[in-house]
Amino acid sequence: MKRTIVLVLAATVVSLLIGCSKDMSPIMAENVRPLTPLEKKLVHSSNEFGFSLFKEIVHEDSSENIFVSPLSVSMALGMTLNGSAGETERAMKTTLGFGEMEIKSADQSYQSLIAYLLQADPEVIFKLANSIWYRNSFKFEQSFFDVTRKYFRAEVGGLNFDDPASVGTINRWVDQSTNGKIKKILDSIAPQDVMFLINAIYFKGNWTYQFKKEATRDANFYLPDSSTLPVKMMNQSGTYDYFGTDQFQAIDLPYGDGAFSMTILLPKPGLSLDSLIAKLNPSRWADWTGKFEKKKGSILLPKFTLKYRITLNSVLEKLGMGIAFDSMKADFTRMNKNGGIYISFVKHNTFAKVDEEGTEAAAVTVVGYGVTSVQGFLMVVNRPFLCVIRERASNALIFMGKISHPEWWE
Repeated sequence: MKRTIVLVLAATVVSLLIGCSKDMSPIMAENVRPLTPLEKKLVHSSNEFGFSLFKEIVHEDSSENIFVSPLSVSMALGMTLNGSAGETERAMKTTLGFGEMEIKSADQSYQSLIAYLLQADPEVIFKLANSIWYRNSFKFEQSFFDVTRKYFRAEVGGLNFDDPASVGTINRWVDQSTNGKIKKILDSIAPQDVMFLINAIYFKGNWTYQFKKEATRDANFYLPDSSTLPVKMMNQSGTYDYFGTDQFQAIDLPYGDGAFSMTILLPKPGLSLDSLIAKLNPSRWADWTGKFEKKKGSILLPKFTLKYRITLNSVLEKLGMGIAFDSMKADFTRMNKNGGIYISFVKHNTFAKVDEEGTEAAAVTVVGYGVTSVQGFLMVVNRPFLCVIRERASNALIFMGKISHPEWWE
């Protein structure tokens, strides 16, 4: 009986709120131009890759929270594509959803999309930066650097990777490019590391229609195992772009002038979120978002802040570009003609904060490159070693030592 009374009261409150609601649906920013055919093709490819990437991460990672930037990963790998050749190039293009698209066309699409996104909404802060940091004793093709500068606005810098200060230099760039939300992406630089290619994205948008702080209340959030988590629940009523089925509800919450929005999909009680995620693909997403209609209602949304990080090697291998991680088969000769370069890791870090005012989010993707053979050689004596002092003409051994724990004293 008590449960029935609570439900009736809740329904009454919602109906009263709806009765005095205002239009909260997105208003398209006036300065947004139509996408070019190349941009549309890139967005479709990027979305296809993004849904596949996200589904694979959800399948592989058991974390309760997962937050990724498909655009950041796509752009970092898009830059990487310019250094690939042969089977590696074909595998990467397939994984990224480019099919038979020429690399130059993909580059031009990225260039155009970057310009489009940076000016899409003057009321939203959107920053996108790319950089390449390479071992200054290792030679790379200048044409590779030129392409990334031209089409991706990439900063290119050579560093002494044997100097520990190089890690700080790269991490400071990450910190600045994400407005301090992601402090670092690298802990150290290994002897075989010869280059890091990085994409950083920062987003800060205030809700077009902000939630009132005084309306935020304590509430319970129900976890998959039926336990509860106390949260701060924001709430708002009005007319929204909304779409519902027997499996989920969807709502669109706009930022700024309306060029950007947060689309929320909520499975109906008893249905798992993973099952809904498994259905995601570009055509279904376009179908769902195309069915939004203006409807009166109320939205209760928890405030949250999260940080997420993942190494994407195994995910990308499963999506078809395993050859790029194979030190014996990877072909990045358009990056370095001598070969031997392979992707050693792809790391992805993100940050998100959602509150009454809006959303702040950041992402960094770094593609690390290793080398199987270097020009001349690379010898870093950072483990136990043998040393011999000899007379060279007679080859007489004067001293011989095993150094497992080198110390210095006078």
